[in-house]
Amino acid sequence: MNNQAVQVIETLAQHVELLIFGGMTICGVLAIVFGSIASVLKRVATERSRREIAAYIAEGSMTPEQGERLMASNPGKNA
Repeated sequence: MNNQAVQVIETLAQHVELLIFGGMTICGVLAIVFGSIASVLKRVATERSRREIAAYIAEGSMTPEQGERLMASNPGKNA
């Protein structure tokens, strides 16, 4: 088994550029995937907040002007 490990290391040493390119590609794909997931989660949270504000307005515990100010403030945009 030790001989196999040496062969694998020698093969990797011969193809360092492929190893580097593959690693960079995997990192890039992961960054895109996790960025997309974060964007979707942020949008879902924003929509949930908008629905809650609309519900408060509908039940009368908040005025439409207060709801409008809350929706316009959008603190998540700066974060």
